[in-house]
Amino acid sequence: MTDTQWITQIKHDGGVIELSLNAAPVNALTPEKLMGYRDVLHQLGAEKEVKAIMLTSPLKVLSAGLNLKAAQDFNEAQQKAIVRGLNEGFLAQYSCPKPVICAVNGAAIAGGLFFVLAADHRIADTRAQFGLAEVRVGVDFPVGPMEIARATLDTNTLRRLILRGKPIGAEAALAAGLVDDVVEPDALHACALEAAQEFAQLPPKAFASIKHQIRGEVIAQIKTATTAEPDLWFTDETRPAMQKMLG
Repeated sequence: MTDTQWITQIKHDGGVIELSLNAAPVNALTPEKLMGYRDVLHQLGAEKEVKAIMLTSPLKVLSAGLNLKAAQDFNEAQQKAIVRGLNEGFLAQYSCPKPVICAVNGAAIAGGLFFVLAADHRIADTRAQFGLAEVRVGVDFPVGPMEIARATLDTNTLRRLILRGKPIGAEAALAAGLVDDVVEPDALHACALEAAQEFAQLPPKAFASIKHQIRGEVIAQIKTATTAEPDLWFTDETRPAMQKMLG
């Protein structure tokens, strides 16, 4: 089962499609939503008239990752399903032949950060927060998100975000190269749309080919590693760690 109802598609001039992620209150990730996201990206990636994709959120955050209150009770099947969703959803974005521009308003935390890391161009507003909190909730990383993080973050930024699990602000993210620009909140949408329309004017076959040259090895590695049934994600540390985070 897939869920695309949380994704609103908005057409803009120049072949830009805006994907507005709207699963209130925090765009919490579920297997169904991630697989729906995968399907939307595959569809748009194959449409000739689509020249660029722009990710936005009308909420106060881009995405806060998993709903920990629900996740702490995941059974074995649900654990495997969320790992599969994280792998396939973000691989679909990372490998999309179209330019993907991400407008980051508010927090992009844990799984939610991969909307940013898998994008080709990232613009944040001054309120944005970025973090990989998995270590604090007692889980490691599925192979897809892990390899995307390795490929897009420098060694020290990866170390700081992953091993401590604390978020950083927009200016620190800009200094680390995690985002390409920081703007005031009321300018975010217009700046992201301007960037998307600029990318949309690039020769599409050349863009797709060069993007694959950059990312092809990582894409192949993720595909190879995810052919088997996912392992269980949780350990004996996970539920107590999630409960601690929930207070």
